[in-house]
Amino acid sequence: MFNLGMPELIVIFLVVLLLFGGSRLVDIAKGLGAAIREFKKSVKEDPTDESKKDSSDTPLK
Repeated sequence: MFNLGMPELIVIFLVVLLLFGGSRLVDIAKGLGAAIREFKKSVKEDPTDESKKDSSDTPLK
């Protein structure tokens, strides 16, 4: 579809590095890694645990 090779990816990486700078790029990568870990954690959670949490939070009438 996009047909990106290694030279194109290197150019894209260099442009991003110039725009954001080295330290900012590291912060972005850390944030992205944390978001991916949180997403994987939420996907692996048991759906029955979620229903138990919801029912315990609501008061009985």
